[in-house]
Amino acid sequence: MATRYAIAILLAAGLGPGLSAQGLVPLTLDQAEQQALTNHPQIRAAQYSAQAAGEGVKELRSSYYPTAVVSVTGTEAQSGSRIAAGGLNNPIILDRLAGGIAVGQLVTDFGRTSALVQSGLLRADARREAVSVRQADVLLQVDRAYFNALRAQAVAKVADETVAARQAVADQVSAQAASGLKSALDLSFAQVNLSEAQILVVQARNDLQAAFASLSAAIGSAAAATYELSEQPMPSEPSEDDATLVSRGLRDRPDLAAERLAQRAASVFAEAEGAAWRPSVSMVGVFGAAPYHQLGLNGQYSALGVNVSVPLSNGGLLSARRAEASLTASAEQQRVRDLENTVSRDVRTALLDVHAAFRRLELAQQLQSHAADAADLAQARFENGLGSIVELTQAQLNKTRADIEAATARYDCQIRNAVLKFQTGESK
Repeated sequence: MATRYAIAILLAAGLGPGLSAQGLVPLTLDQAEQQALTNHPQIRAAQYSAQAAGEGVKELRSSYYPTAVVSVTGTEAQSGSRIAAGGLNNPIILDRLAGGIAVGQLVTDFGRTSALVQSGLLRADARREAVSVRQADVLLQVDRAYFNALRAQAVAKVADETVAARQAVADQVSAQAASGLKSALDLSFAQVNLSEAQILVVQARNDLQAAFASLSAAIGSAAAATYELSEQPMPSEPSEDDATLVSRGLRDRPDLAAERLAQRAASVFAEAEGAAWRPSVSMVGVFGAAPYHQLGLNGQYSALGVNVSVPLSNGGLLSARRAEASLTASAEQQRVRDLENTVSRDVRTALLDVHAAFRRLELAQQLQSHAADAADLAQARFENGLGSIVELTQAQLNKTRADIEAATARYDCQIRNAVLKFQTGESK
């Protein structure tokens, strides 16, 4: 019996949550959320994608500005030689060494470039909204992991208390059995009850460490840590009706805002593809010098020209591109509608879950109170010789289950509330 008692003490001291503060990392929910916003790779990836989209807008805007090319050309040709085959070009090759600059500037393409830039701006805005989407998703993951860790910590505490209570009963029955006041069957019941509690401690401790690992991953850390968590105040039950919350979600959800921006970008891009049939007007200017040149050439040169390009036929390429862009815009519009329907459903479901979680918490607290009273009464009856070990065992089992249910209901209520805030787009 001494060995069994020592094992119980080791389990409670080494595996339970009542550990020394040494080695524990203090972490509040706000700190966990701030660390996630700073360090989580998903958020950083979204930020880099948004920055890349901003650079894409600069690429499109570059068409508004002139382009300049510096060229240096030197040739020495066989006397009287001509290019006789190949493309349609000037066949005369003249000896020269010259350098110059060519400058080109788009005058107008009748709105195509401006439409492309507007589409790029909308896509960049959608990428920036995607950063908010990822932040909201990461914060929800952090909240889930934090409250799950608090729940695992509470269950581990219940397991420790259960071991202590059942150990005391086992010691009492063992002493009474040795004096002939209790039977060997009573002692067996007490020992089985204690063993079950010890198994509960092992499982609870394992679940707690797994919860800490999930919390580390949620805040963007690959290192393993054991945290000292702080309790969070219980939220109040929401009083708004589902219509109000759905309206808020449709207005504030960042993923819906990003999808709407993507739909607008696709529509503007379709307009740009339609403008590809319009002519474009550009100017080209060149100037330079030829310090070494064949007789008959000037030592300097310059020219200015205007070029007008009008697409006539390209095998249906532009028509297909315009049709593709229009269909893509229509598809994006349907995705917006589908996401709006999904948001409405998710908000209503989250609200129902919150209300159910609050009802469950009330009932769990009542169950916990009744189970505690029953356990105290069964303990008193057993100590006075009025109750059996089976009665006490069942009362202790009911109390353990009620304590675990109350802890689960408490933190599930907080998780459900966090989910509702996420579904309605409520920012921290």
